[in-house]
Amino acid sequence: MDETISSASSADSATAKQAERMKRLKDLHIKRNQARVENHKEVVEEDKRNKLPANWESRKRKAEWIIQDEAARKEAEAKGEDYERNKLLQIAATEAEQIARKKRSKQNPDPGFSDYEQAAIRSYNRLVKNIKPNMEAYEESKEKLGPAFYGDRNTILHGLHEDRKEAVDKMVTNLEKQIAKREKYSRRRMHNDDADIDYINERNAKFNQKLERFYGEYTRETKLNLERGTAI
Repeated sequence: MDETISSASSADSATAKQAERMKRLKDLHIKRNQARVENHKEVVEEDKRNKLPANWESRKRKAEWIIQDEAARKEAEAKGEDYERNKLLQIAATEAEQIARKKRSKQNPDPGFSDYEQAAIRSYNRLVKNIKPNMEAYEESKEKLGPAFYGDRNTILHGLHEDRKEAVDKMVTNLEKQIAKREKYSRRRMHNDDADIDYINERNAKFNQKLERFYGEYTRETKLNLERGTAI
């Protein structure tokens, strides 16, 4: 009887141990799967970060700052407050001066150009900016021409429009200004055949011109003595 009870107790203990081992094994499988999922997510996120631009973090901070700034501006406007004044009250005078200086440096009216395409765009924008349309003449021409005002592939525009004398004069004046400006900034320095040749190339000629400009009055007498052969 005791042996039977002891055997049953041992069997129950073995079953309990087996169940405990299976539970631990199952937990390990779950943790391994969770770790695999987390590792995959981290790999994906790292791959995304590697594909982002180098200045992504600064751009992100700037975007967040813009969003916060716009929200604060709207809140100030809702309260009837001057947002720019409130913002200036919260920063130091030196920092405010740096911000103002930076804004002024960005407001350069002439950023320049690096190729002929940009030069053409600059010229076009300048001409368009100076155009002052005559709306009365526009409406009159539109009513006179009817559907032909906009035209299509079958519309013959020759003879429909007549250039006004004021417009022609304005175009001529503008072209003359462009020519004068181009001659002013594109004038090439002409070579003087009577000048002394004291250089071996273009770069050396410019260097000699600088020397003459800064030290010519001090070395003129010595140079003349060398040319006459009377230098000591």
